Amino acid sequence: MMEASPSTDPPATTDPPPTTEPPSGDVENLPENIKDAKEAGPAFHCDICDAELLFKITQALLPGLATACVDNTTGGVFRSPGSVAADIRKELVEYLTQRTETYVAESVVEEGGPEMEVFDNPYDIIAFLIDEFAVSKRNLFSRVSALLLSERREDSIDDFAQQMEINGFWPVDRREAIVQTLLKNVDVKNEYHCNMKFETAEELSLHVPTCSFRVMTCENEGCDARFSANKVEKHDSVCPFKIIPCEQKCPAFLIRREMDRHCITVCPMKLVNCPFFSVGCKTGVPSCKIEEHQSQELHYHILYILQGMYKDAPDEVLKERVDQIEEKAAGRLANAKTVRSLTSKVKDVDAKLPPLVIETKKEAETSETEAKPESTEVSGTNGNTENAAGTKEVVNSESAPPSSKGSEEAPEATTENSVKGSEE
Repeated sequence: MMEASPSTDPPATTDPPPTTEPPSGDVENLPENIKDAKEAGPAFHCDICDAELLFKITQALLPGLATACVDNTTGGVFRSPGSVAADIRKELVEYLTQRTETYVAESVVEEGGPEMEVFDNPYDIIAFLIDEFAVSKRNLFSRVSALLLSERREDSIDDFAQQMEINGFWPVDRREAIVQTLLKNVDVKNEYHCNMKFETAEELSLHVPTCSFRVMTCENEGCDARFSANKVEKHDSVCPFKIIPCEQKCPAFLIRREMDRHCITVCPMKLVNCPFFSVGCKTGVPSCKIEEHQSQELHYHILYILQGMYKDAPDEVLKERVDQIEEKAAGRLANAKTVRSLTSKVKDVDAKLPPLVIETKKEAETSETEAKPESTEVSGTNGNTENAAGTKEVVNSESAPPSSKGSEEAPEATTENSVKGSEE
């Protein structure tokens, strides 16, 4: 009987598959260089920063870390984003601390250079550095893979960031402590943090309640916004939960975020078309003043209806007709609130008036043509009259006798010449 030969196959591994879950709530050791130990002078500093900007940058850290972890492990079989999260987080904090300490000097030296972008807002600076770090952590597979630009990559980053948030991997208070240092490093103009320093702890404690950067919460019901004390007026001017009077001057008071819907739906001062818009009235009228408008503009509403009835009639003729109709039945017409009812009543009253004489264009041209010869004859008669008058004036003047004498001698000379000619 033959003995079984020893197997040459490698032993099966019993290691569990790599997990994609990040470590939950591990203790984070902050690098020493983020502490403000290098500054000389008073030992007590006010570290309060602009609350809105602090929160905004804090929220950007977690997606940045998730991006670096996903891109660093793309295509890996034995590595997952959760397995490298702790190490990459430490690298990210050290990288941001070092780069923010030297960013201002580098931006001055390399300003205008093609290799470095220069920003003024601290958020833009830190967001740029976070993206820069994430790009540096891409592995070879993620750089050449089309997965980098696909929706699947974006979904993986969002999912991993959400997992870290749920598991408390990087709590908000720890991120805020790091962001405070980063913000002070890049905010050289002291626009977003307090740079006050004090000799004693008592002086600092007296300053904090009055610091312009102290954190405040909105007092409007429903709003949970946090901001610095020096931004109270700015937030108040845009707070969606602040109760304000209606922008269209109606008596209502409502919260700002419901203002647009109120103004275009139920506000009594919203502008609507006049009920007689279809016949020609183009006036926008507040909905609560429709009846007042109809009463004040009745004359023009009747005119618009007559223009539709007598399309060839000139406005001067129609205006006279409107006056006649209003004189006949003004009170009865005022109760008509729709185009149909007013049109019916106007037609009834118009039918009881004498027929409206409308002179067409052809008749007008014909009458003008007939009038021209008459005017010419009249002008000629006037000319003859003027000549006769002139003759009379000449006759009555002192030079009349010589003129008449000359006129009498002229025929005699002509007669003598004619007699001589006949004798010859």
